[in-house]
Amino acid sequence: MAAVNEWLNGYLEAILDVGSSVRKKKKNDEKVKIAKFHEDDKDVKEEKLFNPTTKYFVEEVVNSFDEHDLYRTWVKVIATRNIRERSNRLENMCWRIWHLTRKKKQIAWDDAQRLARRRLDREQGRNDAANDLSELSEGEKEKGDANPHVKDNISRITSEMQLWSEDDNSRNLYIVLISIHGLVRGDNMELGRDSDTGGQVKYVVELARALANTKGVYRVDLLTRQIASPGEVDSSYGEPIETLSYPSDSSDCGGAYIIRLPCGPRDKYIPKESLWPHLPEFVDGALSHIVNMVRVLGEQVNGGKPAWPYVIHGHYADGGEVAAHLSGALNVPMVLTGHSLGRNKFEQLLKQGRLSREAINSTYKIMRRIEAEEFGVDAAEMIVTSTRQEIEEQWGLYDGFDLKLERKLRVRRRRGVSCLGRQMPRMVVIPPGMDFSYVTTQDTVEGEGDLNSLIGSDRAQSKRNLPPIGSEIMRFFTNPHKPTILALSRPDPKKNVMTLLKAFGECQALRKLANLTLILGNRDDIEEMSNSSSTVLTMVLKLIDKYDLYGQVAYPKHHKQSQVPEIYRLAAKTKGVFINPALVEPFGLTLIEAAAYGLPVVATKNGGPVDILKALNNGLLIDPHDQKAIEEALLKLVADKNLWLECRKNGLKNIHRFSWPEHCRNYLSHVEHGRNRRSTSLSEITPIAEEPISDSLRDVEDISFRFSTEGDSKLNGEMDPAARQKQIIEAIMCRVSSTGNSNASYFPGRRQSLVVVAADCYDNDGNIAKAFQTIILNVMKVVRPGVRAGRIGVVLLTGLSLQETIEALNRSQVNIEELDAVVCNSGSEMYYPWKDLLPDADYEAHVEYAWPGENIRSSISRLARIDDEEENDIVEYASACSSRCYSYTVKPEAMIRKIDELRQRLRMRGLRCNLVYTHAGLRLNVIPLFASRKQALRYLSVKWGIDLSKVVVLVGEKGDTDYEELMAGIQKTLVLRGAVECGSERLLRSEDSYKREDVFFQDSPNIIYAEKSYEDCDISAILEHLKLS
Repeated sequence: MAAVNEWLNGYLEAILDVGSSVRKKKKNDEKVKIAKFHEDDKDVKEEKLFNPTTKYFVEEVVNSFDEHDLYRTWVKVIATRNIRERSNRLENMCWRIWHLTRKKKQIAWDDAQRLARRRLDREQGRNDAANDLSELSEGEKEKGDANPHVKDNISRITSEMQLWSEDDNSRNLYIVLISIHGLVRGDNMELGRDSDTGGQVKYVVELARALANTKGVYRVDLLTRQIASPGEVDSSYGEPIETLSYPSDSSDCGGAYIIRLPCGPRDKYIPKESLWPHLPEFVDGALSHIVNMVRVLGEQVNGGKPAWPYVIHGHYADGGEVAAHLSGALNVPMVLTGHSLGRNKFEQLLKQGRLSREAINSTYKIMRRIEAEEFGVDAAEMIVTSTRQEIEEQWGLYDGFDLKLERKLRVRRRRGVSCLGRQMPRMVVIPPGMDFSYVTTQDTVEGEGDLNSLIGSDRAQSKRNLPPIGSEIMRFFTNPHKPTILALSRPDPKKNVMTLLKAFGECQALRKLANLTLILGNRDDIEEMSNSSSTVLTMVLKLIDKYDLYGQVAYPKHHKQSQVPEIYRLAAKTKGVFINPALVEPFGLTLIEAAAYGLPVVATKNGGPVDILKALNNGLLIDPHDQKAIEEALLKLVADKNLWLECRKNGLKNIHRFSWPEHCRNYLSHVEHGRNRRSTSLSEITPIAEEPISDSLRDVEDISFRFSTEGDSKLNGEMDPAARQKQIIEAIMCRVSSTGNSNASYFPGRRQSLVVVAADCYDNDGNIAKAFQTIILNVMKVVRPGVRAGRIGVVLLTGLSLQETIEALNRSQVNIEELDAVVCNSGSEMYYPWKDLLPDADYEAHVEYAWPGENIRSSISRLARIDDEEENDIVEYASACSSRCYSYTVKPEAMIRKIDELRQRLRMRGLRCNLVYTHAGLRLNVIPLFASRKQALRYLSVKWGIDLSKVVVLVGEKGDTDYEELMAGIQKTLVLRGAVECGSERLLRSEDSYKREDVFFQDSPNIIYAEKSYEDCDISAILEHLKLS
């Protein structure tokens, strides 16, 4: 304690005794003076100026601990004239700093231990996979030697390989891009408005346009969120469709389009961290739109056959999760671009020690984001990165990717050798493209850096020759003829603008030679902006005032996206320099833009700029934390005109490497290569008449896939719906009389809606509870008239095996043949009782992607057990196993890993699958990655042409570990009180993971909570209210 007091006394003395020696004399005409502390005590003869104290508390304490009230206390100290009161307050501050420092160190220690344990687990997983793959058997070696052609089919695309050919005009590809958050529109993009509307928005819009202009691509849809909040955002964000580009052949549906779909409250603009529970709604809406376009495009360009998407490309974690679900539902190849990654951000925040793990998770929903990214890695054939550094230092942090293991798997594929069920996405480096249409010939003419051509020597011509944004910038400068140092970014702490301002303000030589222009998004009132943006802009203004940079720094309030080229041109004409001093820059698109206008660059050495400057050779790299290095780099380029001219020439000469046509050719070539990994064709789930019996049923195929733009099924042909319905029924009845199969009348091609029973009714011993019998009987009693009339179908979704399902239905006195479909083993198997009771082979092939099969069978028992627990805690349950499901029984009270922990260990070994605890947590079903009860429902909706909004799912208040998936989406969900005695949710996630409210919106209008228990619930009234009875 004495040592602590000594430290405190010494620290307090240093604060109180900081003298006027640090005070700088200011001129009388100085605009703002630094606040002074005036001593009234007679013994104190000299005024004290607390500059070092200010610097410490504002920059170190407040920024490090986010302790705003500590800063307010310091302000009170400055205003206190009584020495004793001032001393007491300062001593109190010292104690609080000491406490916060200890807390920060404890947080850092705890999280360092967690990270260390995770790294050990990853290393063990990698070693297990490496050991399995290390040796090739003699048979495998012979197989590799005997199949040399396999290498040509599966080898990765390299720069020597032929790129996308534009000569083949017969291809009419449909490509889907998904970018959900932020404000997305084609013109006048509001880049920098907030942290969600940045470079990603510009990238995806320009990518959509560029792909649509590539020969062989017919249509590109960019799916994003619809926001109809006129008072908050522009009305254009509420328009369901926006055209980005028209096709050259003037076809009805070709070109590039922004498609806006509901995702959460339409009348409110919400940040990306709040979108997670609404993503299932977006998935279902996107599925309906894509299926509709598949039909329309098929009729236009594919001879009437469905024109399935060539690829579904998800952007960021939220778009990646949506793309993964759509890829599974449609069996279409998926590509992922991360843009920025959660694990990298999480580790940086932990190292800073400002926030605890819980606070980070609560603020940024970081664990939900990371799981979405991991799922994207599971599902993607290809991940597009901007730089090699992104692969090694950012994606390398993820459980599902290991660079060494990926290379080893690639070698085995080339040799035609089994990968033992392991799967890794291909990482490809494709730098973002740039639209050079804004670059005019004069931008590339050597020596165009003469500002006199615009403003003359006396500024008299400035208003006549300068564009509006140029006049807006130049009005800030006392001497506008000096070279301009240009920084363009959103006002985000990560962009490191404060360090740039300090470097400029403290370097007198640089201030004499150059001006500084800061383009930091758009603002009306700083106080109404988000906290991070407001903080950055406030600090910018304070630093400008501190260093008296008036007349040397421009910081305009507004600019349009269309004016950005003029900003670059203006800087180039002054023989200026562009700088990107971000702490970490995933890519650095602005560096390419600056180079296209002849601007040399100074850029951070952390991230994408390393590769960009290597390709362009037009600038200098700096450590963003090193203020002196920033000063020296800027001074070097501004002062050395020969170096400036050389960098300008190099940038203009090499810029073609980053054009959009070059990007699209590389992109499509890699996608074409990645499509070879898909094992099935989407045509296998195209709705066809099952065992056609008459001409009157041939139109069922058309009915089953024909969605309207609102998602409603439509009947085609000349007959009205009533006549068509009558004709179909008569044809089916003819079939009944000829085959003797009374269940043929349950053919699902004409269902208008579905009632789905998915209540997981188990008792504490994992046996089927009586509630199941009550629910299924009540449902069949209510819907039987609609079933017989052909309007309503009934589907059962369960974690039971087929045999267990039949037994449960028999005990309930329900004929299984009354059901349209039975989905067993947690979504891995599908049966049609109206046809036969064999598995749907199309569905099995549909979910086969990345399924490890027998290679995972022996690993589950070992990996699911907690260390040192008994081997028989979890054992295989052979009677419930099938080719797409391995079932394991769990001993009651056994200590086993939860779903997220077990999935993590499988990912670390390159094994991709879905895991579901069922039977009150006493059984584990291991099924293919894209198999689940919700995905099975989506599969049926596509195959039968029944919109998900016309589906009612009956569940309990809890259930199997896939229960949350069934609650989310656009289907109606009826929650039956008391239906489930014992669920499995305790085995879903660990305590430090994300929460249920991040998975689905619990107050969704699509979720109906029954007022009475399942025994007394009036299902008929509820279905009638939903207009489904």
